Amino acid sequence: MTASILPLCLFVAVATVTPGGATTLATASGARFGFTRSLPLMLGIATGLASLAAVAALGLGGMLLAMPTLQTAVKAIGSAYLSWLAWRIARSGPLNAQAGPARPVTLVNGVMLLWLNPKSWAMTVGAAASFELLASSPGRLAMLLAVAFGVAACVSLALWCALGAVLARVFRTPLQWRVLNLAMGAMLGASVVAAWV
Repeated sequence: MTASILPLCLFVAVATVTPGGATTLATASGARFGFTRSLPLMLGIATGLASLAAVAALGLGGMLLAMPTLQTAVKAIGSAYLSWLAWRIARSGPLNAQAGPARPVTLVNGVMLLWLNPKSWAMTVGAAASFELLASSPGRLAMLLAVAFGVAACVSLALWCALGAVLARVFRTPLQWRVLNLAMGAMLGASVVAAWV
């Protein structure tokens, strides 16, 4: 059993640690608000990913992907939300500047971020299809994927958020902050473009 779970663990680790919308947002939040104030965002994203993986394992993700109109609607809403976040991050100035978000993203918005992210749907539905033989029932697969994705997301987001907090100590001038915020906003925007290509 342990040998058969190793490929799942590797898949989940790679899927959650690679740069994307959630990791970019965690890095930007860590830089702007610090690690502790970014915890609700990270827990929201991890909870969203875990619940999405469970839903995919129960077969509901496949139904969404089978309905092109609904899939396009979710993709459009998610892209609009991520684009708005990218714009807000890119416009942010130094920590004491008035431009940019005044508060970190909340737990609920972190969950929404994942539920409206087309990459997350594809990743969890792909995992449910690829690893369905690891469990004796859809319910057990849902629990297995939820735990795997939830734990991996917590670890990955903590690393990215800590990187953001370190960057906040390195960048001192308004120009440095402007470059960092533009880069973070551009990376988040690129994740939206990648979802449509």
